[in-house]
Amino acid sequence: MGLWGSSYGVLEMCDYSLQTVRSRPARVGDRLTTRHFGTGTRGFAAQEDARVAVCVLPGTELAFEQEVEIPAFFSGGKSIGHRTAIFRQVNKDNPLVHHDALEFPDGRRVLLTELCEGQRAAVLQLPSIPTTEAEKEAQRRVEVVA
Repeated sequence: MGLWGSSYGVLEMCDYSLQTVRSRPARVGDRLTTRHFGTGTRGFAAQEDARVAVCVLPGTELAFEQEVEIPAFFSGGKSIGHRTAIFRQVNKDNPLVHHDALEFPDGRRVLLTELCEGQRAAVLQLPSIPTTEAEKEAQRRVEVVA
């Protein structure tokens, strides 16, 4: 479970910690909600069904209804100060840590699992189809370690 076919012809999935959760790929216009899936992580849930994780490709642009918030114990404060972000994957060289992150306009990156639960976002734009090897690598999801 948790696997889906991407438009690039390879299997993709959400962060490894969501591999046992039903999932689907993100689409432009999707309404997403940050949710704890009971797997030790937070991710994006489909607004129409909170049990479905929505897998986002690196480079996807998101707009939140309000300024993004993280618990005070992660930053000393609550608000990130931004309502827009680009989805990224970080720590790709370490398969045993969380990879899904948001990059904000000021360059700050925050792991998706660190966001407060219940925040709503819309998918504004998906990344373009990669045409070079470097673009393909930038959009490559981290492989699942079994």
